Amino acid sequence: MAEIAALLAALQHGDSQFPSGGFAFSWGLEGLLADRLVARRDLAGFIEGQFRHRWSSFDRVVIAHAHDLAGDLDGLVALDDLTDAATPAAAAREGSRRAGNALLGVHARLGTAGAQALRAKVQADQAHGHVPVVQGMVLAGVGLARDQALAVAAHAMATAFCTAAIRLGLASHLDAQRAIGQLRPLIAELAARPLPALDQIHAFTPAAEIAMMRHAGQDLRLFSN
Repeated sequence: MAEIAALLAALQHGDSQFPSGGFAFSWGLEGLLADRLVARRDLAGFIEGQFRHRWSSFDRVVIAHAHDLAGDLDGLVALDDLTDAATPAAAAREGSRRAGNALLGVHARLGTAGAQALRAKVQADQAHGHVPVVQGMVLAGVGLARDQALAVAAHAMATAFCTAAIRLGLASHLDAQRAIGQLRPLIAELAARPLPALDQIHAFTPAAEIAMMRHAGQDLRLFSN
């Protein structure tokens, strides 16, 4: 019974229809498409690069620690500060804050444990509300174990990229499902790796970050980054 309840919670919070606000962000994909640096055949490779060189070594670690810190507001704020300091690209930093705050606002309204307290810190300019911090905390708050929370967060990231690609005309719905299916074994393997220490978090996705920086100067924009 408990396993089924956890599975249902994971399905609910990993569903692309969950109002997380993530639909507003392409995380550099729109800019790369505008500069003709990605094509339909590149979608799975692009997502794989984001998982290998950012999610696995940065977001995953923060999500796991935020999950462990659920209920420790001061610890979450300190982790949020570290996440902010370790995200040097302003466009990526702002995107993470905006996406995290959108997700946090939904969970505060849903009454998820801890969400309102962290949101109050953000509203008082005492926290940033970065998305991996919020993900870890709220997924713990809805009763998911850490490995379940990592799986939901990974799935949400993959579907966010695929949804952006569909809206940009870069992929069909079938292309997106192929990409997710193709990447599932890799994502599962990355999610199961031993966690590095917090002081070892790192990311290296320069093409996407540069695309986000250039995005602000584009005349026509569908996404916020």
